Amino acid sequence: MGNLAGILPIIIMFVLFYFLLIRPQQKRQKNVQAMQSSLSKGDKVVTIGGLHAIVDSIDDNKVVLKCGDGSRLTFDRSAIREVTESKAASVAETKKVEEPKPVEESK
Repeated sequence: MGNLAGILPIIIMFVLFYFLLIRPQQKRQKNVQAMQSSLSKGDKVVTIGGLHAIVDSIDDNKVVLKCGDGSRLTFDRSAIREVTESKAASVAETKKVEEPKPVEESK
C-alpha cells in the first residue's frame, strides 16, 4: 500500500502532462502537416521567417513563392507557417451567388 501511495503522484503528473502538453502539441502538429500538404497554387502564405508571398508552384518537398516585387523564391514545404488566404476558398466565395430576396408588395 505504501508503494502505491508513493507512485500515485508520479502517475497523476504524467497523465496531467499528457493532457496539458503532449496531446495539444500533437494536434497542432497534425493540423500544420495537413495545411502544408493541402497547399495549392495561388494560396497566400506566410513562411516561418515572416515572408508574405503567393504560391507559384509546388513540388513534393519544395514550394516556389512569388513575392510582391515579382521575384520567385524556393522554400521547403515545411517552411510554410500558415495560409492566410486559400485560392480554393476565394474561388468558392466568388462563385457563390446570393439569391435575391422576394420583394413584398405593400397594399
